[in-house]
Amino acid sequence: MVFERLHTDDPALRRIAEKVGAGERLTFADGLALYRSNDLLTVGYLANFVREKLHGNRTYFNVNRHINPTNVCVASCKLCAFGRKPDSPGAYAMALDEVFRKAGEGWTEAVTEFHIVGGLHPHLPFQYYLDLLRGLKERFPTVHLKAFTAVEIAYYAHLTRLSIRQILEQLKLAGLGSLPGGGAEIFAPATRRRICDHKIGAYTWLKVHRIAHGLGLHSNATMLYGHIESDEDRVDHLLQLRDLQDQTGGFQTFIPLAFHPANTELGKLVAWTETSGLMDLKNIAVSRLLLDNFPHIKAYWIMMTPRVAQVALRFGADDLDGTVVEEKIYHDAGAHTPQVMTRQEIERLIREAGREPIERDTLYRPVRRTETAVTVQV
Repeated sequence: MVFERLHTDDPALRRIAEKVGAGERLTFADGLALYRSNDLLTVGYLANFVREKLHGNRTYFNVNRHINPTNVCVASCKLCAFGRKPDSPGAYAMALDEVFRKAGEGWTEAVTEFHIVGGLHPHLPFQYYLDLLRGLKERFPTVHLKAFTAVEIAYYAHLTRLSIRQILEQLKLAGLGSLPGGGAEIFAPATRRRICDHKIGAYTWLKVHRIAHGLGLHSNATMLYGHIESDEDRVDHLLQLRDLQDQTGGFQTFIPLAFHPANTELGKLVAWTETSGLMDLKNIAVSRLLLDNFPHIKAYWIMMTPRVAQVALRFGADDLDGTVVEEKIYHDAGAHTPQVMTRQEIERLIREAGREPIERDTLYRPVRRTETAVTVQV
């Protein structure tokens, strides 16, 4: 047995350890046992075993910039502090020139990715988003465009009466490189109706990613935890993602996202506090163990703080996201983390955790930098 000296009083974890050591797939019941175990260190130890089996000591990050073209949104999700109605204070929609200007700010960091998400604006035509991608690609031809959640894609299809496939085909021709994982929240229908009943359901979210993968577009996946979801909801969510990955192989990274209650309608209904470090680390570890077909698990430092993200590198995570630059969605919900981190700061965090920092592009190809050039190893 690989874990002969494993010290735990939890018999369920011992059985799971035997499976992990043998490379066997974990079940729904195993996922529940992991979430319900109080032995966080053993759960983390098992997740770290899988993480190091896949990636050794390597930890990935990229130099990216977030762009949120509009916060105007027809949905009224109780979990969201970002979206605004068109006539609400603080509502905005950037002109394309403003988007291009903002994209170029901080260019000394040699950005390799633009991460672009926004609200569901009722008056912006689909052509706006095509022109946005084309304009960015013309001005920054080497930058990968990771843009538009499955929720946005489905909304464009609704507005234009085109199919999801047609929307994705047009966006790809305009320069779309991959999809972010946002909008997944939690798939369980009853819970989803209570927290984001204005969003597409799990079926459509998964359908968008399935079609994107069929078109050769990679994507990420997320799960929002720390609100009203149950352990069963979380395990169900993870296994639905695992099933789709079995079919397509198109997911690159899974990102567990903690619910930030401040400034949200959901936060006003119950006296929530932010998630604990223990909950954050457990969700990283359980996702690494259940998502055996996902290459990467990301500790999103914006959400869980740089300190907890650093510890997560020993609990199953192999990616810290990137430099980000002006994140809005989590900060509107009350996040107190910085809105930007330099490449040097990220590398320091990784090295302090005893890991080897590897700068990557969006497709996880290593990036090499010299004083005069940035190259991607294809």
